[in-house]
Amino acid sequence: MNHTLSFLMHTKMHEASRQCIYARLLTRHDLPALLKLEHEKWDTEQAASQIELEERIAAYPDLAMGTFCSETGQLLASLFLKPVARDFHRHVQTWRDCTLLPAPEETTTLFGISLTSRRSNGVDALLAFFWPYALKRGWRHVYLGSPIPGLSQWRQQHPKGPIETYVRARRSGMPLDPQLRYYRGRGFTKIVDVKSNYFPHKRSLDHGALLRGTIPLSSLSPLWRMMSLQTIKRITRHLACLL
Repeated sequence: MNHTLSFLMHTKMHEASRQCIYARLLTRHDLPALLKLEHEKWDTEQAASQIELEERIAAYPDLAMGTFCSETGQLLASLFLKPVARDFHRHVQTWRDCTLLPAPEETTTLFGISLTSRRSNGVDALLAFFWPYALKRGWRHVYLGSPIPGLSQWRQQHPKGPIETYVRARRSGMPLDPQLRYYRGRGFTKIVDVKSNYFPHKRSLDHGALLRGTIPLSSLSPLWRMMSLQTIKRITRHLACLL
């Protein structure tokens, strides 16, 4: 359980249902809502432009998804993914490097270009929505680059301390850094690397941690490929409560 994407817990899926949240693939028609969310959650240097968002949707339309409030239509969370080579993290330094990598002909690995949200249950519903699609397509691992917002304060207290020491520090078995703790709670349990000058983020001293999550039951890929997507959706709804 600790080594899978635990956002698929049965209780979280029902929480999203109770709060009238639904997920779907994104289209160009969602660009105004996406831009509003970007500028709400990121500063000018970090936020994606309309052209960048449009390019992400056009490049991988089945890997661009969002969650919405069914009552107001408000966009609650967005996720953009792209296929990458299994060892891609050895050949990149920055977030931009990751986004510019060519997609390999065959891979079971995805990189999260961005995950942006205004409500955490929107993220839970979004990732639960993606689960059956991921199984059908044979995806195995998802990587993302996380800010490390507690690093700046820690460095003031430990001016000569290695940054990796902080990134891997634990308290009661959970990461010391709040953002790493958040992602661990959603199944990104493996810290693969720490990158300097990864992404402009003052509190992270521009560092980022590359994290990896494993999609539950993805080792049964041959079985899922034989089934229809609708069948997999029905199965995962029942299996979620057992994970």
